[in-house]
Amino acid sequence: RVPLYVRAGSIVPFGEDIQYTDEKPADHIRLYVYQGADGEFTLYEDEGVNYNYEKGMYAMIPMEYDDDSRTLTIGERQGSFPGMLKERTFTVVVVNKDRPQAFDIKAKGIDVQYTGKEVSIKI
Repeated sequence: RVPLYVRAGSIVPFGEDIQYTDEKPADHIRLYVYQGADGEFTLYEDEGVNYNYEKGMYAMIPMEYDDDSRTLTIGERQGSFPGMLKERTFTVVVVNKDRPQAFDIKAKGIDVQYTGKEVSIKI
């Protein structure tokens, strides 16, 4: 274990260990949200096994955290590619100076079912 210093406002995705890109679908991702400042992040994904992204076959999911309202907005998915997950679960894990959290695949948080449409979560 090593300490990890993360800037306030960061949104860091964390998933299961995999040995290669298409070993298993990323149907459950933990989003570590570091409170203390506004932040944004874009989750990019593609097939991971070819060059189809060069032909526009990829998807992006924008995310924004507003620290004043303590709201995380997971935006509408942009783009698509063959075999793309239509739904997934995000578990939002809140981190702040009073509530440190280690990166852990079993970390508890707020579960959000994401279907590609914008959703906001008060954390």
